[in-house]
Amino acid sequence: MDGIKIFSGRSNLALAEKIAFEIGEPLGEREIVNFSDGEIWVKYSDNIRGADVFIIQSTCPPAENLMELLIMVDAARRASASRITAVIPYFGYARQDRKDQPRVAISSKLVANLMTVAGADRILTMDLHAAQIQGFFDIPVDHLYSSAVFVKKIKDLKIPNLVVVSPDVGGIKFARAYATRLEADLVLIDKRRPKANVAEVVNIIGDVKGKNVLIVDDLIDTAGTFVAGVNALKAAGVNDIYGACTHPIFSGNAYERIESSPLKRLIVSDTVPMKRKSEKIEVESVARLFAEAIRRTYQNESISSLFEIK
Repeated sequence: MDGIKIFSGRSNLALAEKIAFEIGEPLGEREIVNFSDGEIWVKYSDNIRGADVFIIQSTCPPAENLMELLIMVDAARRASASRITAVIPYFGYARQDRKDQPRVAISSKLVANLMTVAGADRILTMDLHAAQIQGFFDIPVDHLYSSAVFVKKIKDLKIPNLVVVSPDVGGIKFARAYATRLEADLVLIDKRRPKANVAEVVNIIGDVKGKNVLIVDDLIDTAGTFVAGVNALKAAGVNDIYGACTHPIFSGNAYERIESSPLKRLIVSDTVPMKRKSEKIEVESVARLFAEAIRRTYQNESISSLFEIK
């Protein structure tokens, strides 16, 4: 495709290479260097004047990944790219989307402002923690859904007597989409959060006894709240417990918690690079989905069929 240039930051180079392979275009040459004090320096080796530039970078921790993306966008703008699309498989700071207590920042809005000021013309992302974050941007946002990849995988497992579980009230719409496509019942875990990364299971709303369950969530961080839900379901008399999570952040003791839990299998995507392998965790790539979205964006075609969720 003449006129398209695809670049990657350093946060998830493996996914970027898969996306470029699916598109049939090589990743563009760029230099990214850290000075001795940690400052990030970016230079595009390729001429991108007048080009349609796509920059692939997940903004997972550390915060330097976000800074690196902002600098790459600014460098592309100053190099006279005709259009700059920030491809953000995992949009960090999405959990800070409201003032849930006094004197706190709405960091996801701040990040949206930074992306616009840096010079991005469009955002392409997947499974935002809250869909309304799209409204924080003053530029177009295309929001993809991992369910397009996960549902097929789950159907192939042919799990009998399946029930889809939402881990909290905020995830009901996300879980309902899976339940509809899998023709399964929907169950809700009622939780309370006394503080960040801590959850107490209060009640399980729905019938799960003697059934196989699939817990679906957009991200897992420390896995404390996720495993609390798994344990509560097991205590409620379920058979096998499966999980599907788009963004495997897996900080702290997340791997140990998952591996020691009664969870049978957890399916995750590669929007965030895995720190290590686990027998209970299976990775499904979303590269083809992003590649098709990039191709259609470049050719000014509709991509609604890629992220339509019913």
